[in-house]
Amino acid sequence: MAQPGFIIPNGNGADTLDLAALPKTPVARQGAGSVHHIAFAVDNRDKQLHVRKALMDTGYRVTPVIDRDYFWAIYFRAPGGILFEVATVEPGFNRDEDTALLGQALKLPDRYEAFRDQIQANLEPLAA
Repeated sequence: MAQPGFIIPNGNGADTLDLAALPKTPVARQGAGSVHHIAFAVDNRDKQLHVRKALMDTGYRVTPVIDRDYFWAIYFRAPGGILFEVATVEPGFNRDEDTALLGQALKLPDRYEAFRDQIQANLEPLAA
């Protein structure tokens, strides 16, 4: 059976999505080796709201826009239970540090700052 595919011309490297219809496969479950969700990026909040409305107009139950500090996200489930996310590129991961220094310090979303010590204690240093 041919696999349906979607390609975004001039995409950013994550520009192809192949789908397989497997009607005899059980509904996906959370666990080791599973995918939690599939995320798509949109440039800004206006485009995200356009996608949200289009999804809702076709019958999908879509979450309200959620502030994730580094981006805004909406979520919906496809038939079969797969969780999809549509996230904005803005404000970006450089919202709280210089672009040249990205990845050199542990940066956390505001809601996790209270757990910084606990999170940091469970991290192993990366080799240089």
